[in-house]
Amino acid sequence: MQQRPASKPIHAVTVTLNPAIDQTLQIPRFAAGRVNRVQRVSEHPGGKGVNVAAALSDFGVGVAVTGFLGRENAGSFEAMFADRGLKDRFIRIPGQTRTGIKITDSVGRQTTDINFPGLAPRRSDVVALTRILHGLASPGRWFVLSGSLPPGLDTRTYARLVAVLKKGGARVVLDTSGEPLRAAVQERPDIIKPNREELEALVGRKLSGTADIVRAVRPLLAMGIEVAVVSLGEQGACFVTPERSVIARPPKVEVASTVGAGDAMVAGLVVAQLKGKSLEDTARMATAFSLEVVTRGQSGLGSRAAIGRWAQRVTCTNTMHRTKR
Repeated sequence: MQQRPASKPIHAVTVTLNPAIDQTLQIPRFAAGRVNRVQRVSEHPGGKGVNVAAALSDFGVGVAVTGFLGRENAGSFEAMFADRGLKDRFIRIPGQTRTGIKITDSVGRQTTDINFPGLAPRRSDVVALTRILHGLASPGRWFVLSGSLPPGLDTRTYARLVAVLKKGGARVVLDTSGEPLRAAVQERPDIIKPNREELEALVGRKLSGTADIVRAVRPLLAMGIEVAVVSLGEQGACFVTPERSVIARPPKVEVASTVGAGDAMVAGLVVAQLKGKSLEDTARMATAFSLEVVTRGQSGLGSRAAIGRWAQRVTCTNTMHRTKR
């Protein structure tokens, strides 16, 4: 897609507290404990929020990016931000941003992640980030808080940031897991996007089938969360509001890589919200963003026309229900 000007009005902000330089190794028939031969290797600036920002920018949305970057190897991130017209509000901290290794197996259709812990921001860095978010928060502007927490930050970090943003009238998408997710849902982000395993950990039980998933998110919606999106890998995703649920099923496709598929789905969610889409059209668009990434095997999007074509191939099933507030 075309490079977008840096002066484009900002409609979304992504927050990446623990970014990484993603090194992807393509190893067909990867097997632990054996000698494996790399077929192809690629490297690019990443982290969940950075990936979301790349897809949003490719679709023409003005985006600001923030979080913590290691000062010693920030150059590749800065070049990527400039190339995509992203407004850089990252805080530089001492040291190097971590490298995240992803091993993709096209034959076994699975991805193995090797994640390093990342740099530990100082208390003053967190204060500075909070000030940046307070300054950026405005009614109707969308914020994406996604990914793991870096060392040294307590599990209520996302909860506090959600509270700051909501106080400023901003809209918030939260995509994290474990205790940070459990703490942050209490502050009622507008949208949450766990996968099945993350939702099971949150509700404390195994979930069987989409009907059980819908039942499991109802108490979260009753708290004030507007939309819960539960990703199910190649089976699609559940999109649930207090009134309705939509099950989006993608077509059978040749998967180049699943890396960044969830982040692309988050970007599609934000675009759909900015455009005021219905729940069904939101499900189609978010799934289409994900399909574009998994079939290309690259971060970011190829073309807006491709998103439209993918959306037409997504099958949506509607389920009516009511959730008491």
